[in-house]
Amino acid sequence: MRAISQSVYGGPEVLEEVRLPRPVAGPSQIVVAVRAAGVNPTDWKHRGQTMFLDRLPLVLGWDVSGVVESVGFGVTLFKPGDEVFGMLPYPYGVGSHAEFTTGPARAFAHKPEGVDHVQAGALPLAALTARQALVDTADVRPGQRVLIHAAAGGVGHLAVQIAKSLGAYVIGTASAAKHDFVRGLGADEVVDYRTVDFGDAVRDVDMVLDPLAGETRARSLDVLRPGGTLVSLLPGGDPAEAAKAAAREIRVENLLVEADHAGMTAIADLVRAGELRAHVEAAFPLAEAAKAHALGETGRTTGKLVLVVS
Repeated sequence: MRAISQSVYGGPEVLEEVRLPRPVAGPSQIVVAVRAAGVNPTDWKHRGQTMFLDRLPLVLGWDVSGVVESVGFGVTLFKPGDEVFGMLPYPYGVGSHAEFTTGPARAFAHKPEGVDHVQAGALPLAALTARQALVDTADVRPGQRVLIHAAAGGVGHLAVQIAKSLGAYVIGTASAAKHDFVRGLGADEVVDYRTVDFGDAVRDVDMVLDPLAGETRARSLDVLRPGGTLVSLLPGGDPAEAAKAAAREIRVENLLVEADHAGMTAIADLVRAGELRAHVEAAFPLAEAAKAHALGETGRTTGKLVLVVS
């Protein structure tokens, strides 16, 4: 099969198309013929340096949408020919940027009808991250105020939609050029982080979703009500931050996304209901993975990037 691999760490140029043996389904696993696979910031971060994965050569990719090719012993959820989408177990189950990939059956769900593979392939990692932050971690309830940083980004634009489906009042931060896009997702307020200090514009929120960390994470504590929740997608924090959060009974959590059949099923249900849709900034053929990485690393994209496998 064709796959995108790297034998060294570095820039997008280290990615090359190679030929590898097709994977075989083990017990409780399925092999998926990949039709589309999302590209996420974690892909280009792992491409550039040793993070969770310290093995080379390396085939990246966690998002996948495709067709079940075969099933291993004990699998009852799917049959060959089923259309599925899901996230390979993060971080060690990597390998969707290829013509075929394998993973636990329960990392997948049936692809929603009427949604193509490009759209479905853009969803899993980012949508699971957003849902696990909003639902599983913060338990957001109707009427609560939620602040979502980088609301036009991969996780952010899906988090806005999921928070609205929960009945939350949603405030997003984004550059002025992306305000109409974020409002179109359902956000009740949008703050231009380049010209306005969000700490002055926002107060008394119940939950903050922060994919940025650094100064944004530290300043987010000031806009939370006592007893609120800050969910960060990147490591960070120090003793002073912890003391400040504890003094106001603010819960601070660092979230690492997990493969989740129930979560994928819930995401599929939102898609079917018309409450969740990924915005795909650009789709590239598998062989042009390096171009997708280079575009993503500009930090100026809206929504998601996807690789398409013919």
